[in-house]
Amino acid sequence: MNDFDDFTLTSPLSAPGGADRPLLALTIVWHPDAGRIGEQYVGDAGMLELNRYAPQFSRPGHDGLPLGHGGISREPLRFARNRADEVTLQLPASRMTVELNGCPAEGLLRFDAAAVAAGQILTLGRAVVLCLHWMTCLPKHNPVPGLAGVGSAAIGLRDQVRMVAPTDLTVLLLGETGTGKEIAARGIHALGARRAEKLVTVNMAALNESLAAADLFGAAKGAYTGAQADRKGLFAEADGATLFLDEIGNAPASVQPMLLRVLEGGDYRPLGAAQERRTTARLVAATDQNLDSAAFNQALLRRLEGFTIQLPPLRARREDIGVLIVHLLAAQGPLPPLPASLVTEIACYDWPGNIRQLAHTLKRVALLVANGGVPHLEQLVRMGAMAVPSAARVTVAEQATAAVAPVVAPAVAPVAADVASPAPKRKPSALTDDDVLAAMVDNEWNVQAAARALGISRPSMYKLLDAHGQIRWAEKIPPQEIAHAMCASGEDVARAAAALKTPSESLRREVRRLREIA
Repeated sequence: MNDFDDFTLTSPLSAPGGADRPLLALTIVWHPDAGRIGEQYVGDAGMLELNRYAPQFSRPGHDGLPLGHGGISREPLRFARNRADEVTLQLPASRMTVELNGCPAEGLLRFDAAAVAAGQILTLGRAVVLCLHWMTCLPKHNPVPGLAGVGSAAIGLRDQVRMVAPTDLTVLLLGETGTGKEIAARGIHALGARRAEKLVTVNMAALNESLAAADLFGAAKGAYTGAQADRKGLFAEADGATLFLDEIGNAPASVQPMLLRVLEGGDYRPLGAAQERRTTARLVAATDQNLDSAAFNQALLRRLEGFTIQLPPLRARREDIGVLIVHLLAAQGPLPPLPASLVTEIACYDWPGNIRQLAHTLKRVALLVANGGVPHLEQLVRMGAMAVPSAARVTVAEQATAAVAPVVAPAVAPVAADVASPAPKRKPSALTDDDVLAAMVDNEWNVQAAARALGISRPSMYKLLDAHGQIRWAEKIPPQEIAHAMCASGEDVARAAAALKTPSESLRREVRRLREIA
């Protein structure tokens, strides 16, 4: 695919500029003035006082302003950092309500370095929400389409995308489901030399085992039963452009050696063809799986690792929650007036489905607010049956009751108490059609989530879906029926998928394809 040697580049999210210690930061997660969301104070002072008038919060290229809100006390909150990177917070003796991770707090709080790294959520005067966290770099304006965030993890991610985009290196995107791997792939394409061409996308997990080679590399007339004409494969379609191989960890074993060959030299042979062809497609691949196993072709993995980018989970970037809320709701119209208490709950939750789950939840939030409702997180997210308060909430609640200081904060950030334990492993043969349908309904027609709930692998789940009498793949649904469902659901893919009884990933792909050819 390119003339580069076989090597791997990985850009770590470590402290740039040779800084030995991270910088202490406060980020505005929520503010009655929505324009203030995402502004930051970043410094390395041993002592910091925070009140209505100080310090200055700003964003790159703009002047700073204090919090300024009338609900913030004139008496300061005092932050102190010692040589071991432990941070103490002395709360003022004022009428202002202060909450830590959603629970009332008073007196003296103490956080170790790990607790600060995981992000601590402070709500002041029931109006302004801040995140206390570390920064391993100074704030920077380095935009990439779709990749919002102001913390050092988001800045580092965008730096890596901007670094690799102008090259022809193969890129491997790693990260949990919903962390934005496809958005990063689109950013790489948009900032690269091939941006005038289209980005060709394929979900490797959805490829039929027997036809995967033909889908990717094409086929000559008569190469297999039903091949009545020459077929153009995805590599030919992406020639001179970018080919995004999503869910590469689920690539059928039969095509992995073929992928290795085309990555090594750009040459491939369509099924049944007499001559080889060559592609100049630039490859970007993504997976949420660990590819360092015998189940995946290790030589192929080495080739895919031309440049590796690890996308952080949302729970590791709580400081970005407010910016993401604004970014995700922007497509739905004016920002609704969300209560600070709800934003606090959102910021404290661990979001196992990451940004994708947050986006779906915010759609429900906007709908409730538009109809006069007052949303609460437990109404919007399925909670585990055995929900237990996080360590942070227990500690602060005990402090408020017993009025004992100092209080030792947890060594980790608020942990989502509502993440259910993984389902026990089950045999796919033991599952009925009703089991499969119920799992898809309960998990908003998301294949991976349904597979996890049933205790089976995703490939096994695809086989069960193929054999299901009621569930259809979107590619087999008439376009008019898809258009009607999308219109009736207000363009909400999850709702349309439920109405059509089709996996949401399959529907999203088909909707994109239909609109591209329209």
